[in-house]
Amino acid sequence: MLSAAATMPVWSDEPRPNPNPCKEGDEGLFEITNRDGRARLGKLHTKHGILETPTLLPVINPNIRTIEPREMWDRYGIGALITNSYIIWKHDTLKEKAIADGVHELIDYPGVIMTDSGTFQSYIYGDVEVGVEEIVEFQRSIGVDIATMLDVFSRPDMKHSEVKSAVDETIERSPISVETSQDTMLNGPIQGGLFPDLRRKSASEMAKFDFSVHPIGGIVPVMEQQRYREYAKIMMSTLPFLPSNRPVHMFGCGHPMLFPMSIALGADLFDSAAYALFARDGRILSPWGTEKLEGLMEWPIMMPCISGVTPELVRKMPKDERMKLLAKYNLEITLAELARCRQAVRDGNIWRLVEQRSHQHPALRDAFLWLSTNPATASFTKFVSNEIPLDETTASKDYSSLGSFEDSWQWVVNSQLTPRKGGEQWGGVDTINRPHIIAAKNFLAQRWHQRDVIGIGSETVMIFHGDSGPWRDKCDKVVAKLLHLVPGIEILVSTPIGLMPYSLEDLNPFCHVEGPDWIWKNKLDMVIVTQELESLGLGGRSIIPIELRADNLESRVFEKIIDAGLTIDCEFEDGMMVIGSDEDFKLARLQLNRLKAADKFAVLFNIDHATAHELSANLTFVINKYGRIKNVLSSSGNHLSSFRLGDGGLSLSNAGAIELFSRRRRPLPTQFCATDINPYSGEGLAIIVVDSDAEPFVRKGRNVFHGFTIASDPWLRPGEACLICNESGELIGHGVSQCTANEVSVMKKGVAVKTRDGIKFEE
Repeated sequence: MLSAAATMPVWSDEPRPNPNPCKEGDEGLFEITNRDGRARLGKLHTKHGILETPTLLPVINPNIRTIEPREMWDRYGIGALITNSYIIWKHDTLKEKAIADGVHELIDYPGVIMTDSGTFQSYIYGDVEVGVEEIVEFQRSIGVDIATMLDVFSRPDMKHSEVKSAVDETIERSPISVETSQDTMLNGPIQGGLFPDLRRKSASEMAKFDFSVHPIGGIVPVMEQQRYREYAKIMMSTLPFLPSNRPVHMFGCGHPMLFPMSIALGADLFDSAAYALFARDGRILSPWGTEKLEGLMEWPIMMPCISGVTPELVRKMPKDERMKLLAKYNLEITLAELARCRQAVRDGNIWRLVEQRSHQHPALRDAFLWLSTNPATASFTKFVSNEIPLDETTASKDYSSLGSFEDSWQWVVNSQLTPRKGGEQWGGVDTINRPHIIAAKNFLAQRWHQRDVIGIGSETVMIFHGDSGPWRDKCDKVVAKLLHLVPGIEILVSTPIGLMPYSLEDLNPFCHVEGPDWIWKNKLDMVIVTQELESLGLGGRSIIPIELRADNLESRVFEKIIDAGLTIDCEFEDGMMVIGSDEDFKLARLQLNRLKAADKFAVLFNIDHATAHELSANLTFVINKYGRIKNVLSSSGNHLSSFRLGDGGLSLSNAGAIELFSRRRRPLPTQFCATDINPYSGEGLAIIVVDSDAEPFVRKGRNVFHGFTIASDPWLRPGEACLICNESGELIGHGVSQCTANEVSVMKKGVAVKTRDGIKFEE
């Protein structure tokens, strides 16, 4: 089936075939095909093809066509447009043709057509003449794919009471608008001005109606004034409360500068006439802002449409010809930035792109810093009282709660995939605040626990620092001996993004931070070290720092242990600690490997500390030629899991899934969870329950699809291993979740779990 939008711009002069309608019964469904945290690639199923997101819907004025819609389809592969039904409704000639032939024929475009309702015209010119039911019925009658209800626009300068009235009126108009739309997909816009409580109220209430898409309205004046921090706040106070199975449309946002941040926070659709409006004013778009054609001697970015001309030649063109060329340039720049964002999502680098773009405009940098540093600690009360003074009322009691913005940030963090493959590129202080870095550190704080060993070294931590990994090459032998001689000591490694237990020494992102050598050579910041030790439950312990770049590591470790006043029964020969026979040393190495397995089970499989160590007590291992654990075996020789070389994660086997399932103590889930903010540390791997139709396919190793799930644990996270059960509570497979707990509760299309293997009946 031909998609309504190509994944990359087509940029071809050859005619493109018209799209096929989506499968019967799929209209209005949205599926997620790839993700990086809250950023997602998706497919929206419509009568005029499958629209791949994130994407831009260029605004088409039926009376003024700077670039013909058919050219947008054929040349640029644009899968959807937006035009204004109110303008068509008011213009007799356009109205008659649209009713007679349909809107697709009217503007000569075969792809998806969305229409606005006149709300924006009411913001610009005042009240509109059309009624709530009338405009929805008109859009349906002219065959639009996605219509828009007539909501009430809220400006950023309006008082709280005025915005509340607009929100309430929009909510009141929703039932009749949905009823009137019948089988036509309908937009349910979210208003609320700059008031977080009203944005949340609007989102929560509009989500109750059967809308297909949720545009975020009232943001145009915010963007025009370059109030990008407020733009980010609007997204953070809105998106966590919208259904995950409906695309989010940033109404009126079409500047490429805002795409990375918007997509990273969960935006799916954009629309704008900026490509044409800026061209009329002699300006060009870029990922870092706008520039005037006047004075340009070189193009800031080369695009196909201007490859044969210079800015000077374009300035000499007739006005209409120049405007059309600049409009194409702006459109190509916009499409290229969207393509760049989509690839960043596939590569897991969308937040890094947000960082890069934030340095290119001060207002955007301000928004980024608010996102990455403020919400993790800010409270709702502080946010309202210090930054948005309310001159009439305080926030609505029904839709405010202390910590709601902290929760919104956790909504972003808890959707991150960790660990992930590849190196973590150092980007300065911003690196520490990347959501997936925060998620990885949260895992350690929530799931890793110190060993229950009383005796020598139980009040001491040793911290290796000053060098990058792999640390096992230079440290494994001495660590094995230390754990034998000083059984209570906890050994950590200092990395540029924080402390990590030595037992997790190959776990990304900690183990592979790419950057200048000095980020590893920095001396320990004892203030930060103390804070991180507190988060790991090791506060108050004495610290023994060990610099890794110096020679004679083992002798220095021995000296530091003695200097710390720890008495150990050990001889020291030829710069090495002697702990006994070769068999004693082999046992020490085995105990270290069991500790590595136990801590990985705890952190990556969410097993409680006691169970993880009980499970690991009799494990054996297959070691590769580099001394790294490859496979984890039970005492009876069953393969339980494998250490992944790419990210330091764990891959589960059938025997391992059965073993973990047998140790579950909590009852199986019987329903879905409405929220994603559920740590539930130590509860084990999350379980998804599927219906009887899916069971035989899962047992054969097939993926679990949305629409066939009936319950899940609330701590389900994308990228984590999970268990799959049938309605009778039997384990039938295991795999890697592709969604959050909230998403699996509402999504009806797409893959919920990539199944690694099914459990056959004989197993």
